[in-house]
Amino acid sequence: MTAPARKLDRPSRLSADDWAQAALDLVAEQGVAAVAVEPLARRLGVTKGSFYWHFPSRDALLHAALERWEAFEQEAVFGKLEAVSDPRERLRALFRLVAHEVKPHVIYSELLKALDHPVVKPVMERVSKRRLDYLAASFRQAGLSRTDAQHRARLTYAAYVGFLQLSLQLQQPRLHHDEFEAYVEHVMATLIPGG
Repeated sequence: MTAPARKLDRPSRLSADDWAQAALDLVAEQGVAAVAVEPLARRLGVTKGSFYWHFPSRDALLHAALERWEAFEQEAVFGKLEAVSDPRERLRALFRLVAHEVKPHVIYSELLKALDHPVVKPVMERVSKRRLDYLAASFRQAGLSRTDAQHRARLTYAAYVGFLQLSLQLQQPRLHHDEFEAYVEHVMATLIPGG
C-alpha cells in the first residue's frame, strides 16, 4: 500500500528540480523501481503533462535525481570539510557527519540494490570512486603510506557499506543513541591514525 499523495507547497508550475527531488524522495521510500511518472504526478498534485515538459523519459528523470543526490553529497559532505586543515580532524568530522545523516544512507542503500540499472551503475561507480579517493587522500595526509592509505580507505568504506547493509537491508536491531555514539567513537579510534 502506498502513502497518500502529498501536495507540495509550490508555485503554479513545477521545475525539473521539483520533479528530481520528488523522485529522490521516492527512491528513499520505495526504491528505484518505484520511480514512475504517474505516481509522482499524483504525489506532486499535477498531471503527467508537467513531467513531459521537463523530461523525455523516466530514465532522464532518474538521471536528474541522481545528479541532484551527487551534487548534494559534494556540497553538503565534502564541501563542509574543506575548511578543516588537519587531516585527522577532517576525518573525524567526516565520520561524525556521515554517522548522523539518515536520508542519504537510505538512498545509497536503495541504489546499491539497483546496481544493474544502467542509470544507477555509473553514478554509484563515480560516487564510490570519489569517496575512496577522498578517504585515501585524507589517510595519506594523516601520515599513512600510499598503500596503507588505500587499504584503510577500503576498510573504512567497507565498514560504512556493511553497517548500512546490517541496518537497512538485514534490518538488524537499531542501536540506541548511546550505543551508536560509542560505536562511531570506536570506529574513529580504530580507523583514524593517532596524532
